[in-house]
Amino acid sequence: MFDIEELKDKIKITDKSVECPVKGCNEKVIRQRKVFKRENRFKCPKHNIYISPSTFEYSNEAENLLWMDADDKDLFDKIKLVKREYRMARDNSEDAISLNVFRFLEKNNLVNDFIREVIGVNVKKSEVIYWSYSQPQENTWKMLTKGREEFEMVPSKGSEPDIIIKTDNTLFFIEAKFTATNKTIPRNKRVKDKYTMGGEKLWNKVFYSDFKTVAILNKKYELSRFWLIGSWIAKQLNLDFYLVNLVLSRREKNIEEIFNRHIKINKCRKFLRITWEDIYHYISNSNLTIKDKDVMIKYFKNKSIGYKNGRLQQAFSIIP
Repeated sequence: MFDIEELKDKIKITDKSVECPVKGCNEKVIRQRKVFKRENRFKCPKHNIYISPSTFEYSNEAENLLWMDADDKDLFDKIKLVKREYRMARDNSEDAISLNVFRFLEKNNLVNDFIREVIGVNVKKSEVIYWSYSQPQENTWKMLTKGREEFEMVPSKGSEPDIIIKTDNTLFFIEAKFTATNKTIPRNKRVKDKYTMGGEKLWNKVFYSDFKTVAILNKKYELSRFWLIGSWIAKQLNLDFYLVNLVLSRREKNIEEIFNRHIKINKCRKFLRITWEDIYHYISNSNLTIKDKDVMIKYFKNKSIGYKNGRLQQAFSIIP
């Protein structure tokens, strides 16, 4: 994995070529445009990465992951069997960051403490579900499957929160953002009927706004799906529900205010914004003596988010 210390501060980009971003490398590749492609003409022969003007992608997705012992690899392979969308090899992949961070918390038995310290909820037991994969069930989490069937036109291509944490008293859907924003709209407007009629018209019980207003005009389609399906699953399990939007500290600063206008929150059902930097500070300020702590701190401090106008961008707003 290449970090900021190993990457060039600035890369040369012309109309026809892009240079390799790794320090000391003089290789140039053909400039690719629009859709990122994994083709040999865009690949640095020395470092085996596919290059674009804004980012790069590893040949082997494992190069973008921090934890790859036998248990991690086994889990990773099982996740790939059920994960609906798959983008793990890209340097600016929010999937890779999510797996690196939450797998660290899980491996070191920190999930409950993280929930208490960062989200503010006390829990005793927890299960981490990566995208849709349940480790105890060794398959797509059954309750998510039921939620998709209840609300979505094509359940097999349905909603997939980045991280689900099921605890003894609360269900958490964590929607992680890194380069993307929360602005999404449905490709097919016919999905409206099933979302608004499913769950005995649950939409009317958990939203103030109608589907068109929140999902289309305000472009909060993805968040609205998670709010609806998560609320329904939590109700079936008799749990409280939190939809947590995990973002960079410099972005989406008013997302709580914006989305809360449309949803009905109460003591059992809430929407919350937290940041990647919150997790960094939780880890760095802790009294943990585990060896992986230094690995995570270095990861946060030295993670890039690609290039903008040829200049390297630091991912997280962390003061050394």
